[in-house]
Amino acid sequence: MSIIPDMMAFNKKFVEEKQYEAYLTSKVPKKKVAVLTCMDTRLVELLPQALDIKNGDAKFIKNAGAILTQPFGSAMRSILVAVYELGAREVLVIGHHGCGMTNLDTEGMVRKFADHGIDPLAVKTLENSGIRMEKFLRGFPSAEEGVMHSVKMIRKHPLFPKAVPVHGFVIDPETGELELIAEDYREEE
Repeated sequence: MSIIPDMMAFNKKFVEEKQYEAYLTSKVPKKKVAVLTCMDTRLVELLPQALDIKNGDAKFIKNAGAILTQPFGSAMRSILVAVYELGAREVLVIGHHGCGMTNLDTEGMVRKFADHGIDPLAVKTLENSGIRMEKFLRGFPSAEEGVMHSVKMIRKHPLFPKAVPVHGFVIDPETGELELIAEDYREEE
C-alpha cells in the first residue's frame, strides 16, 4: 500500500493547524553555509543537530555519498547557486562512516537494473553514448577519500570563487562525532 494517503492526511492537518509557522525562515542561510552531504536516512536529523544548525541556517545539498560525479552536474550547480545567489560564504562536504557508496558494486547494481525489468539494451545504449556505468555509479574506497574527491572538485571548479573556503568532514552516523579532514581558509579577495 502507498504511503501517499497517510502523508496527505497528515499534511492537511499540518496546514490547518498552522504547524508550519514553527519553520518559517528566509531562503538565505543565516549561517552563510552550504553543506554537501549524503542522503543517508541516519543523517536527516542527526547531522544538523551535531552541527548546531537550525532550520534556515544552511543550504543542504544531498546525494548518494556526498560525491560530485561531474563538475557540471546538479549538485555542483546547487553549490554555485548557494554561493552566488543565496549568500553562502563557506562550503562543508560531509561524508559518513558506513556509507553505502563505499566500494559500491557497479556490476551488481547493473544486474539489479535487469532484475527490476530494465532492458539490458538501455544500459548498452547509454554505454555506447559515452555514459560509463563504472563512472556514473562510482563509489569510493573510504568516506575520507570520497569527501576529498568532492572537496577537490569544488575547489578546482572554474566557476567556484577562490575566496570561499571548502572544508571536508566525516561524521559517525551513530554518535554524530565529527572528524575534520580538510580545513580550508582563504583570504577574501
